Amino acid sequence: MATTNAHEPAFAETQDAVTVPLPGEPVDWLRDARIAVTGGAGFLGRHVVATLHARGYRHITIPRSARYDLRLEDGVERFYADHRPDVVIHLAAVVGGIGANREHPGDFFHDNLMMGTHLLEHARRVGLRKFVACGTICSYPKFTPVPFREDDLWNGYPEETNAPYGLAKKMLLVQSQAYRQQYGTDAIYLMPTNLYGPFDNFGPDGHVIPMLVVKYLNAVEAGIDEVVAWGDGSPTREFLHVTDAAAGLVAGAERYDGSDPVNLGSGREVSIRELTELIAHATGFTGHIRWDASKPNGQPRRCLDTTRAHDRFGWQALMPFEEGLRQTVAWYRAERAAGRTWGA
Repeated sequence: MATTNAHEPAFAETQDAVTVPLPGEPVDWLRDARIAVTGGAGFLGRHVVATLHARGYRHITIPRSARYDLRLEDGVERFYADHRPDVVIHLAAVVGGIGANREHPGDFFHDNLMMGTHLLEHARRVGLRKFVACGTICSYPKFTPVPFREDDLWNGYPEETNAPYGLAKKMLLVQSQAYRQQYGTDAIYLMPTNLYGPFDNFGPDGHVIPMLVVKYLNAVEAGIDEVVAWGDGSPTREFLHVTDAAAGLVAGAERYDGSDPVNLGSGREVSIRELTELIAHATGFTGHIRWDASKPNGQPRRCLDTTRAHDRFGWQALMPFEEGLRQTVAWYRAERAAGRTWGA
């Protein structure tokens, strides 16, 4: 669970994160609001905090898991009592790729469910002004028609390997809608697609892009002329640069007040085979790629309809995919040369 110490200045944790422009002007009431970002030192969180700073929001705290275990009600209760936030942007999560989801489904379900349930319940009790829940497209049914539209969210069961995680996060949507109906709680639910970019987890339990970057850089440095890739390369995915995702979450916090879930995506569908070849090229790998079809493919297709985000709060992604990949590889290569491997 990625979190940072609420007693340390948030900017110190995020000074190297970059931001992208947001639609409209900053919102006046947020300038003096106390904004708490769970998971604020993590991959997405540090970019959200940087975006909040860039918008001129001054009072930001980041609860660290060492002090506040958000899986436990006591930890959540102490967090609200100590920091009295006006806004919570809930990003803290237990996440991982296909392998991690298959090995730890119980942890992924329990930890994510408990964090969301306790945080929103105590937000209701203290009269929080706004709660921003970060969901996941893993909540969508396995065979959702492409592009994924929010109205299809309940039309089937998620892809099996990440269903425990996806359903745990989906319960936060149910809770937010129920609390809005009964208590008038201003809770919104935004669903970013697969993210990539600087400060990602490049370790063995990371997601597909950082894992591939490490794999091909290792092959280049070791002079290996063949790399094995999981599956057959046919599934498609959509990837959103982390700076765009951060802008979408902050734009939603500023301008969206509704019960409907909202997709955050780039609108670009890319096959795993194409992705692999793009990363091989970006890292300088010129050898052979062998596909191991005995490994799981995951959900067959993923690509989002992002019309609702544009219509409801004026957000759309800005980073071209190939440029984002190039920047990510260049950033990680420089970090690695400096001895910072980010989990790898």
